[in-house]
Amino acid sequence: MSWAILILSGILEAVWATALGRSDGFTRPLPTTVFAVALAASMAGLAYAMRGLPVGTAYAVWVGIGATLTVGYAMVTGAESASLLRIVLILGIIGCVVGLKLAH
Repeated sequence: MSWAILILSGILEAVWATALGRSDGFTRPLPTTVFAVALAASMAGLAYAMRGLPVGTAYAVWVGIGATLTVGYAMVTGAESASLLRIVLILGIIGCVVGLKLAH
C-alpha cells in the first residue's frame, strides 16, 4: 500500500508544481486552489508512505515521479522544448525510480 500511495503522491506533486506555475504568483484563484489542495494531499501521501518505506527511497521516488511528469507535461503542451537529449535524461530518472523500487 505504501508504494501505491507514494506513486499517487508523486503524481500530485506534478499537479501542484504545474498549478504553481500557472498561479501567476498566487494571483489566479483556480490554479492557486489546485496548488494548495494538491500540495496538501501530496505531502500527506508522502508522509503516509514514509511510515512503511525508508525516507530516502520514498523522497527520491516522490521527487522523481513529480519531476518526470512535470517536465513531460510541459514538453507535451509546448511550454518547454523537447529534444532527444532531454527525453533520454528523463528516461534515466524513470530508470532510477524503477531501480529504487526493485532494490527495496
